[in-house]
Amino acid sequence: MAPPPPAASHLRRLLPVRLFSTSTATATATAPTPESVLYSLRTLSKDPSVALAFFRRSQAGGHPLGSAAYNLMLRTLASQPLSAQTHFWTFLRDMNDAGHSIDQGTYRAALASFKKACLTADYASLTVHHAKAQEDAKGTPISAAADAVRGLEGSEASAELDKKLEALALDLSLTETAVAKVLRQVRDHPIKALAFFRWAGRQMGYKHGSVAYNAMVRVLGREESLREFWELTQEMNADGMHVDIDTYLKLSRQFQKRHMLTEAVELYELMMDGPYKPFKQDGPVLIRRIALGPSPDLELVYRVVRKFEAVWGLKTKDIFDGIHRALTSNGRFDEAAEIVKRMKAEGHQPDNIMHSQLIFGLCKADRFDEARKVLDKMEAEGCIPDLKTWTMLIQGHCVAGEVEKALQYFTEMIEKNLEADANLLDVMVKGMCSHNKVDASYALFVEMVDKANLSPWQGTYKYIIGELLRVKKLEEALGLLRSMKTHKFPPFPDPFPAHIAKYGTFDDARQFLKALTVNNCPSPTAYLHVFKSFFTEGRYSEAQDLLYKCPIHIRKHPDVIKLFESIKVESAA
Repeated sequence: MAPPPPAASHLRRLLPVRLFSTSTATATATAPTPESVLYSLRTLSKDPSVALAFFRRSQAGGHPLGSAAYNLMLRTLASQPLSAQTHFWTFLRDMNDAGHSIDQGTYRAALASFKKACLTADYASLTVHHAKAQEDAKGTPISAAADAVRGLEGSEASAELDKKLEALALDLSLTETAVAKVLRQVRDHPIKALAFFRWAGRQMGYKHGSVAYNAMVRVLGREESLREFWELTQEMNADGMHVDIDTYLKLSRQFQKRHMLTEAVELYELMMDGPYKPFKQDGPVLIRRIALGPSPDLELVYRVVRKFEAVWGLKTKDIFDGIHRALTSNGRFDEAAEIVKRMKAEGHQPDNIMHSQLIFGLCKADRFDEARKVLDKMEAEGCIPDLKTWTMLIQGHCVAGEVEKALQYFTEMIEKNLEADANLLDVMVKGMCSHNKVDASYALFVEMVDKANLSPWQGTYKYIIGELLRVKKLEEALGLLRSMKTHKFPPFPDPFPAHIAKYGTFDDARQFLKALTVNNCPSPTAYLHVFKSFFTEGRYSEAQDLLYKCPIHIRKHPDVIKLFESIKVESAA
């Protein structure tokens, strides 16, 4: 069994003297591959300065640095404010000079990092840079090739594609970078992208390498092209190439997000059997994602566990947690108890996380009394239930429709001097509303926010406003709209115009517009939405009454005038 890849600290010791190969976890100075360079960069990504030094050393040594490596390095630099300010823009210029462009994932990640770090100028500059780069990319041989590929008919023969792309051959210099750029532009058309990939592979003087293969694999990693996806990974392995770690992480996240968990597990197994194994934390993360489903597939869980143990030789606390979560969610409590015993035997003690999983599973199985007794058992063993544990008990009862019990336990938790948080408030609000207790949910929300000074989630505000309007509680919904401003959230106007136009008065509309006020007056767009909603309901007089009460700049706004004139024309007709 090959040992696991070296830790980042080991990499730093090797860095001054040599590159290292992750396929054998031993240092080597010969023939680094795009996959090994990416693996090293990914391993060093928590330390941007060390990662950049490694990148520059690889660059000076003429080692393979494709678009994926440049984008990964750029994301790494953007992730730390100091690195972003010191090195990001210099590196981006070098990246452009090398013929590589920032991809959408890197662009979004960098913007998110800049926003979090309050780097307003960098955020604005990157937005401008990206827009210019996209504009500059139009009309190039790359974009022309992408247009030709997108224009293919589904039944079009390979010879027809050859004919269409032949005219571009003189301008389109076939390199892996060029192929990857075309594939990126046609990523929403996987089968057409594959046709282009095959065409490029048939051209004289060009041969696909790891960079092009990985770019193609990323495009095919979706539900409609899974057969082609797995065939291509087999083809890569036969040619001595591998899915790189950056491609793996992006595809794994994509599969998990789209609930393609079988594919996520199969990809994990493929990588664990290869030289560029996922990092230690990836196995527990995947198990947790499977276990969080409504009916976790235990076979998928154990497939990940087997691969994890084969490489790492042990089960970590996170692995035990994932297995336990899946078992309790499936009502397999005896097996879950055995897992706890095995975990203890390997030196891990049950904590609030594991007890919380058991509590939620028992609630899901309608074994409510047993769920409550878990808290008593915890206290007896010296493991004091925390907020998360109580939240799971309350959430379990809400999901099962036991709202009164959930309220009882909520009160009991408060009496034990535990303070609710935004997550628990969200659980309570949604649990109560889902069982037609909107008034009680609203009362609890106001109590916790206005009197207990709890800061709620923006999503909870939106949810309860929608529920209040559903039961025609406009005044209360408007109160929460004003409360959102107090808590520095942008107001949530979306459901109000249609509701007011259907059930309210023009004075209700005025109160709504007043509640939207941020500085002096709502935008003309807000007024237009209300006017249009009244017109949709055929309530022209209410719209006219509201118009008379509007500020002069709204009455004279061109769009407002145009709207009312169009209604007059329709009425006359």
